[in-house]
Amino acid sequence: MLRKLTSAAALTVILALHAPLARAADAPAPAPAAAPAPAQAAAPSPAAPAPGARAEPDLAQRVADLEAYIGNAARGSDAPNATVGSRLADLPGPGHNGWMLTSAALVLFMTLPGLALFYGGLVRRKNVLSVLAQCMGIAGLVTILWWAVGYSLVFADDGNAFIGSLKHAFLRGVDSRPNTNYAYWVSHNVFAMYQMMFAIITPGLIIGAIAERMKFAAVMLFVLLWMFLVYFPLAHMVWGINGFMNGVWNAGATIKAIDFAGGTVVHMSSGWSALVLALLLGKRLGYPSQPMPPHSMVLCMVGTGMLWVGWYGFNAGSAVAADGVAANAFMTTTIGAAVASFVWALAEYVLRGKPSVLGFCSGAVAGLVVVTPATGFITTGGAVVIGILAGIIPFLAVTKLKGIVGYDDALDTFGVHAVGGTLGALVTGFLATADVNANLATNLKDVVGKSLWLHQLAAMAFTVVLSVVMTFVIAKVVGALVGLRASEDVETVGLDLAEHGEEGYHAGSAHGM
Repeated sequence: MLRKLTSAAALTVILALHAPLARAADAPAPAPAAAPAPAQAAAPSPAAPAPGARAEPDLAQRVADLEAYIGNAARGSDAPNATVGSRLADLPGPGHNGWMLTSAALVLFMTLPGLALFYGGLVRRKNVLSVLAQCMGIAGLVTILWWAVGYSLVFADDGNAFIGSLKHAFLRGVDSRPNTNYAYWVSHNVFAMYQMMFAIITPGLIIGAIAERMKFAAVMLFVLLWMFLVYFPLAHMVWGINGFMNGVWNAGATIKAIDFAGGTVVHMSSGWSALVLALLLGKRLGYPSQPMPPHSMVLCMVGTGMLWVGWYGFNAGSAVAADGVAANAFMTTTIGAAVASFVWALAEYVLRGKPSVLGFCSGAVAGLVVVTPATGFITTGGAVVIGILAGIIPFLAVTKLKGIVGYDDALDTFGVHAVGGTLGALVTGFLATADVNANLATNLKDVVGKSLWLHQLAAMAFTVVLSVVMTFVIAKVVGALVGLRASEDVETVGLDLAEHGEEGYHAGSAHGM
């Protein structure tokens, strides 16, 4: 019945579009003209299509294309051996394109201003602008890299399993026509911009671990090298059409892992790199003997809300369509974040007697992190399980593990993003089901519900090794070139004045140092 209604609606649209032609055909005929001269004789009937050319589609084929658009499926003309053309060939679908434009803006909103305010509120007053400057600097730098070669190195289809090629360098060939390797109905340039927002926020997460003590120049140089040695190859391996660990779309993937929106690519890579960098930098002056509380929990809470809202573009947008998979990701994202936020604060209440705003915020972000790799593959029940785990395990990493080991992860990037991302990648292997996402029933039909978790373990191990080793090497190079850490005098005065010549607040403000 639904199919009939859909076909009827599509047919109505087509007839409406062709109404002007029909009215022109029904108009009164002009007065007869003189008999044409031989040169003006009526044209012969159109010739048959030349060999290799595609025939003009008939009405049924046009309706089929509209149904494909509604169902986020391939047009008939997209098939390599298609003999019939399409009136919709090379055109994006307005609804899918509109959703992805919105999602791209939402993911950028996560960094600017979401992450900037979240991290900015958690540091001391004298360093708030340094965090904002680092977020802005990373956004500009990564955008330039993405335009020049980054997009091509991640998503070009003629590279190898570990890295793309320069096919799309300087965004060559990236126009408004869909790239059907990744989306049937989304413009190639919209897809490229959407993925760029992920590339921007990922290194931005790292600065939470090294806040208040790393030079701005060192941060920029580190991010420049890290994008080439960690992010670009890892993103290609996991999301590239022929990637080494793209289990969903690459039938020949060596590691048949899944990562819906960035558990390995974003959170594990940034979190484990952040730990290495924090260890190499050393602790902040006075840590842990001196209290270093957040200077503004109001900014932290506002930033958390922006991150949560933006995360719908991050997760639901990763369906790369306005379809049922996106709807499911939207729902599981909400449940995972809400449950984790509540459980984290509940754990504080049980153990400390007071649920804190910082606890609610940390729990929400942890829930969003852990659900990210699974969100388009799990049921709401799976999202509840993830929320509970996300509210407990990262909580213990932040409140217990950090003190036991003694590292100075200033804003808990490792405890939330590395631990949470690793946890999420693992539980995805157990909770993913083809009942939610039919794409799991193609190349992964023999591993989902069986050995998928083993492939997830392999992807996790690969990600940790790549991130840790490359970060160590990059940090040593950056340290040799420009030095990693600000001087004691700069750290005492604060990075805002010393490195940026500005203060976040006027003198005499009530905010603490």
